[in-house]
Amino acid sequence: MDIFEVLKRHFGYDSFRPNQEEIIRHVMAGHDALVLMPTGGGKSICYQIPALALPGITIVISPLLSLMKDQVETLKANGIEAEALNSGNDSTADMLIRRKCLSGRVKLLYISPEKLLAEMGYLLRHLQISLFAIDEAHCISQWGHDFRPEYTQLGVLRENFPDTPVMALTATADKITRHDIIEQLKLKDAREFIASFDRPNLSLSVKRGYKAAEKMHFILNFIKARPREAGIIYCLSRKTTEKLAADLRLRGINAASYHAGMSTLERNQTQEYFKNDQLLVVCATIAFGMGIDKSNVRWVIHYNMPKSIESFYQEIGRAGRDGAPADTILFYSLADIVQLTEFARQSGQQAINMDKLRRMQEYAESSVCRRRILLNYFSEQSGEDCGNCDICENPPQHFDGTKYVQMALSAIRRTDDSIRISTVIEILKGMHSPTVERYHYNELKTFGIGKDITTNDWQDYLLQMLQMGFIEIAYNEGHKVKITPLGEDVLYGRRQTQLCVIDHSAKETPKKKPRLRLEIPTVTIPGLPPTTGIEDPKLFEALRSLRATCAAEEGFPPYIVFNDKVLHSLATIKPTTLEQFGNIAGIGEHKKQKYGNRFIAIIQKYV
Repeated sequence: MDIFEVLKRHFGYDSFRPNQEEIIRHVMAGHDALVLMPTGGGKSICYQIPALALPGITIVISPLLSLMKDQVETLKANGIEAEALNSGNDSTADMLIRRKCLSGRVKLLYISPEKLLAEMGYLLRHLQISLFAIDEAHCISQWGHDFRPEYTQLGVLRENFPDTPVMALTATADKITRHDIIEQLKLKDAREFIASFDRPNLSLSVKRGYKAAEKMHFILNFIKARPREAGIIYCLSRKTTEKLAADLRLRGINAASYHAGMSTLERNQTQEYFKNDQLLVVCATIAFGMGIDKSNVRWVIHYNMPKSIESFYQEIGRAGRDGAPADTILFYSLADIVQLTEFARQSGQQAINMDKLRRMQEYAESSVCRRRILLNYFSEQSGEDCGNCDICENPPQHFDGTKYVQMALSAIRRTDDSIRISTVIEILKGMHSPTVERYHYNELKTFGIGKDITTNDWQDYLLQMLQMGFIEIAYNEGHKVKITPLGEDVLYGRRQTQLCVIDHSAKETPKKKPRLRLEIPTVTIPGLPPTTGIEDPKLFEALRSLRATCAAEEGFPPYIVFNDKVLHSLATIKPTTLEQFGNIAGIGEHKKQKYGNRFIAIIQKYV
């Protein structure tokens, strides 16, 4: 079957995203491939289309049971025969699935690496296998951030099936990891496909120096401005996830925590509630999100700064996977930098992790378009600003901050570079703390010199000084602040410097800014006038309610019925016949016949 016919019939799209067609034709010609594509970039289509177009069965190796379940449900909802073999099945279920595979009734078999090795000797040898697809392939590499011992044995695929093409897929792999994946899997003349990392539907915003109470105030108002929208709040520690979720519940927000310290039952329950829109907010460590393919996550907040741009990018990528607009917020503070630096110093790869953390800091401190920084990190250049980040929307203002920097540096130097950040502020503010009194810092000339500046503002200025390289923190000396040679140039008047004006209004109640307008594909639908591009919000809500009803009837998460982007298209184009309904991007033949009449009935009431 022609790959465009497969795409239209089963998935409801008329064209492929960049790179997808080339990847599909490459593996269908019998060649190996390594596919690097960001979260939400459309990796699964790259092996699902060949699976449907080629005779036989495609084997998909995945390390995540919940992701397998998600993908199998999604495929079945599109009328595609798919099954999963993993430790979540009992022996009876496994036996029935094996029989279906042997009789040729399954097109895609998802399987865990452990189960794959166990089935190698019998089941796999009796199947006509058209393709092996290895998802989350970075797990195979000792350089990947999710090293999995079971994955290291997957090189046996090449030994046992020398003529079957292998496709390795991942969202995060630098050059050394990509090389290691190819070596470990013994891929033959594998072509590397690296897709664009640009996700223009994601807005990018950074909030600097917020205290816990200010974060809570912002988050509450942010969520209240987005009723019925699902989101994830990522935190550094398990304790923070629990406290934040409890605080949100006390304020009427339906929130739960998720971390590795919870029981498997608790984690699975939280994940299922979130997938089914019964739970809208999850406060989680990085363990959450990899195992679900939920397309209608509309926002992601980082309560703390992540340890690297790779982690940050993967986590924000869990928002807006359907291509509809989504918001991302990053909070960070001096305390985050101190804590993450300590983690990096204690890790087994100190130099690498320190460098990754510095690049993350540079992103957070940037005064240029944030999307350009992200793309540049992944070796992709953009010639223009994105217009959808906080820097593009509100470029930072600067002022001559030499005087303030000299005040702080003088306080540090007069203590022989032997104090922490907190003590620097106490001296500048003229605060008689126990440390100040014990070491007689109240007798210094700089004591109280900056009393007219708030503590929060001094925190911000010192953070800027750290980022500009005027000071550094000696972590091996109890986090003492040291003046750098560059800082000495400012202290002794050899150099002037600019500081960013602190935007105090940013910590007030956040207003919901208009998101980028969702681009509804232009379609020619007989009997319908050209779309005005104006969505009916009441119709969208009615369609969302119907989607929830359909999902509950079938035991599917709502986004598996239709994603948010399809609902936005329906509420904008307003098709009133089955044929018109089937021309909406994202609605395949199976879903058109299954759901069309019910959704059309709702639309007709509004037309």
